[in-house]
Amino acid sequence: MAAPLAAEASSLKLGYYKKTCRGWENVVKYHVAKAIKANRGVGAALVRLIFHDCFVRGCDASVLLDPTPWNPHTEKTAPINIGLAGFELIDEIKAALEERCPGTVSCSDIVVFAARDASSLLSNGHVHFDPPAGRLDGTVSLAADAQRDLPDSTFTIGELIRNFRRKNFTIEELVILSGAHAVGVGHCSSFRGRLTAPPSQIVPEYRNLLSAKCAAGPDPVVPNNVRDENPAAVAASFPSFVKKLRKFSFLDNSYYHNNQARIVTFNSDWQLLTEKEARGHVKEYADNGTLWDEDFSEALVKLSKLPMPPHSKGEIRKHCRVVNDHY
Repeated sequence: MAAPLAAEASSLKLGYYKKTCRGWENVVKYHVAKAIKANRGVGAALVRLIFHDCFVRGCDASVLLDPTPWNPHTEKTAPINIGLAGFELIDEIKAALEERCPGTVSCSDIVVFAARDASSLLSNGHVHFDPPAGRLDGTVSLAADAQRDLPDSTFTIGELIRNFRRKNFTIEELVILSGAHAVGVGHCSSFRGRLTAPPSQIVPEYRNLLSAKCAAGPDPVVPNNVRDENPAAVAASFPSFVKKLRKFSFLDNSYYHNNQARIVTFNSDWQLLTEKEARGHVKEYADNGTLWDEDFSEALVKLSKLPMPPHSKGEIRKHCRVVNDHY
């Protein structure tokens, strides 16, 4: 039996599963809340996951597919997807929904709504939105597509602008979505160049902190937000910042304050200060956290509507890690 045509953004709608899987959103929310209560890092992983899925071939859960003998290089194996996580939680949610409503809710919708709930929980409810549903799961997943479409942490501002423009996102939306770096972690290999950047680009004390942490292993991870750093590490390299540390990570506008203060990890973060319009939006969101909450919510809805390529085939996967033909 041929797979159905992929859902276009125009066919998505609110309450899509109202008659076919009542209460499914509560199932997603329950599992996401339970996971974040145990480890807030899972929430950050889910926020990253929606971007890394939707920016490549649209929101089709192609990033969830495991490598196989017939496709050994799926998206999740791409170097740019280093450290991508949250897959086990998506599996858990999918299993619960299959038990409740077999063959009904797509993995791609689970990714979107899990990110919605994670964003809300990590922001204490300040980020909130209602995305439409009705996406189908793709059957194509290629590491080369991820490498081509996702913005790299080493990009210049020009490269970032062109990358986002290809997906019909503006400079303002580039700055808005970059604010997700208020949470989560990054691998040292993603910002090695920052360890030798001049003081005009990164505060020397913060650079020393990153250098010390990156020397601890072949490719350690460090918090994206210095406010979530280990107090002992900050006391050793950046003592003036100890009082600004927080006990829990929050999805808020602290990223913009950090950027203005030159204490962000990735080159792509600092690059936002090198272009007039982007720099203006960094200041705008540093000054108005409520505005960022609202604009980030809207940007995630727009992101969640990115369609699969024309004439793509879609399905409702039985298991999120494998296409149905090979399940």
